[in-house]
Amino acid sequence: MLTATAGFRHDSIGAARQMLSSLAASSGAFTLNATEDLSAVNASTLANTDVLFFALTSGELAFTADQKSAILNFVTQGGGFLGAHSATDTLYDWPEYGELVGARFREHPWTQQATVIVEDRTHPSTSTMPDRFSINEEFYAFRDNPRPRVQVLLRLDTASVGASGDYPLAWSKSYGRGRVYYNALGHFSSTWTDARFQQQIAGAIRWAAGR
Repeated sequence: MLTATAGFRHDSIGAARQMLSSLAASSGAFTLNATEDLSAVNASTLANTDVLFFALTSGELAFTADQKSAILNFVTQGGGFLGAHSATDTLYDWPEYGELVGARFREHPWTQQATVIVEDRTHPSTSTMPDRFSINEEFYAFRDNPRPRVQVLLRLDTASVGASGDYPLAWSKSYGRGRVYYNALGHFSSTWTDARFQQQIAGAIRWAAGR
């Protein structure tokens, strides 16, 4: 779990790390290595990793060319990749990363209580979710709609923010032999302590690890 930032730094990073640590301890399903040390992401460590999670990362993280190759090779060869919230506001100067995560952040037009529609409940991250739920969040819009390239799991109910259009909020996709999951929620610490969000992340980790 990487929470390094080179741009905006979210106050919820501490809550995110605590939630994943608690989830690892309570489930016994995985062990967690949470770090902000970019050098820890390399071919050697990834060889002993099932899932790489960019949680609330931001900006142009100073990965070397070898590290970038290692990340892409890890996922292409069957590793799992998760991204949360500002993971799409990360590494704009690395085109392949944008292809990996599925979209690039453009803006956050709505920070408020709104309704999220669970569009696909066949995925392990959403299988226990209701058809829709309300949450206080910073809702993202992306530079282009990822829908043609991904399996959309959640989308914003635009009527709940007085808008129109299609705004996917969580999705999954394949990347080579690997599995990629992204969830745009997570701006506030309250999201990371929300059982509904925790269930999604737990299911996504299992899915991305091929479990």
